[in-house]
Amino acid sequence: MVILRFRPGNPMGFNSSRTLAFSEQTKNHCSHVNAVRQFVSFKTMHYLSHMKRHVDECCSAASDRHTARAPFIRHVALALFCLLCVCQLHAAPLVFQSDFGLKDGAVAAMKGVAVSVDPQLDIYDLTHEIPVYNIWEAALRLEQVAAYWPAGTVFVSVVDPGVGSDRASVVLKTKSGHYFVTPDNGTLTFVADSLGIEQVREIDEARNRLENSDESYTFHGRDVYAYTGARLAAGVIEFSEVGPELGQTVQRIPHQSAVFENGMIIGGIPVLDVRYGNVWTNIDRELFEKLGLKPGERVELRIFRGGEARLQLVIPYVETFSSVPLHQPLSYLNSLANVAFAINQGNFAEEYGIASGPDWRVELSRMSEGQ
Repeated sequence: MVILRFRPGNPMGFNSSRTLAFSEQTKNHCSHVNAVRQFVSFKTMHYLSHMKRHVDECCSAASDRHTARAPFIRHVALALFCLLCVCQLHAAPLVFQSDFGLKDGAVAAMKGVAVSVDPQLDIYDLTHEIPVYNIWEAALRLEQVAAYWPAGTVFVSVVDPGVGSDRASVVLKTKSGHYFVTPDNGTLTFVADSLGIEQVREIDEARNRLENSDESYTFHGRDVYAYTGARLAAGVIEFSEVGPELGQTVQRIPHQSAVFENGMIIGGIPVLDVRYGNVWTNIDRELFEKLGLKPGERVELRIFRGGEARLQLVIPYVETFSSVPLHQPLSYLNSLANVAFAINQGNFAEEYGIASGPDWRVELSRMSEGQ
């Protein structure tokens, strides 16, 4: 066994002694690296890199001068290499989303479970203000942010009106390398399409469930999803250890896809910009450009709910809100590069009685000259 001791007052900023031990068993059994990793910080990795450079530089010379110590020097170098490899296995980000709100301790309980798995986990919140039971909005919020997080990020989404039923608990691995831990109830509708499905596995609760929670039937967010997500992010389990493979399908919520037909664009209203009342569509820049509109030109907008017409309006397409007078409507490309509708310093959704969801449809067509 090799012992490496970092003394106080070293130039890398350590303020306490730290001892790391590596045995042949540790080196030969990579499944135990998570236990070792918890002793190693990024600052330690930087220090070890610094040390290893000096070992590499003097190893040959030292071996020549001290032939008897050559095996020991090589052993130290190997131990340093193993430490550096372990350090690279820093836990992936863990991101929580739910409809729990923050008035009670439900969110804190999930985070407590995660920290108990690994105190070094980096835990973040997407939102906990999803309207209760609104699977559609949960699916949209995941789609809104997932691509901006690095590959390997683990998302735990708990909007679960069917908790305790026979709905499956799954982990989706996307082709982009992201992981989504959630009930398979439609929450994965949009990320499955945009990021691609690499594989879906059902959570094996016999292996991936919080200890002593077997008689809890209504808080799978804590007992199953937070626990499994934390274990996956921390490297305690590999994706293959989540549970049995289900293939490459997930439950999807039927909705209006964006299409271009006969000179008109048809799309949906997946979500509102709730703070400002802007109406966001699923019509992306590429599709919108098929209308051939330039900033300042007008577009005819029609909005339906089900088969019922709710709004018909002619508005300008502009690049910024300030391009129209105060309190006037406009169309623009939002931060996701999708078509949206707003009122300059007003609330479009309230003004015209528009909401979002799979039953809302929009139609856009270009106004011809003279109209």
